Amino acid sequence: MTDITVRLLPPEDWRLYRSVRLAALADAPYAFCSTWSGESAFPEEKWQERLAGRNTFLAEDDGRPCGLVSVLPGGPRTAELVSMWVAPGARGRGAADLLVGAALAWAAGRDLTGLRLWVTEGNDPAERLYERHGFRRTGKVQSVREGEDSREFEMARETAAVPPGKGRASR
Repeated sequence: MTDITVRLLPPEDWRLYRSVRLAALADAPYAFCSTWSGESAFPEEKWQERLAGRNTFLAEDDGRPCGLVSVLPGGPRTAELVSMWVAPGARGRGAADLLVGAALAWAAGRDLTGLRLWVTEGNDPAERLYERHGFRRTGKVQSVREGEDSREFEMARETAAVPPGKGRASR
């Protein structure tokens, strides 16, 4: 049994969002298009705007932040799952599944038909996580960051059917 819960972050929690996002960039720089040095220089207003413009879910283990995922509009009736991260101490304990489930439930609850994401090549645990939730590679590939050799591939799934009991985020 896990003590991990997931909740939607309100805009006033931008400081908490900033701290978890910077922890993610420090822990797994290979997995994100952004960098810790770039985002740590953001002014307060940028963090506030970011959180207000995203649907960001926070995983907490006994009240301590341990993971993050955001959902952004991606086009007509679609969205993009971004910034997925789980702290090393919470990995393998269900936090990632809860975060993805919350994102899927949020998208399905807004009548969005599809959700897509990008995964860094070689990040096999992340790919397995997304496959468990019905995501499949689309064939699209791009550089993680311009001018670098690392690549990422797109995965997508329809959001019409969220399994019962999955992705229920507490408020």
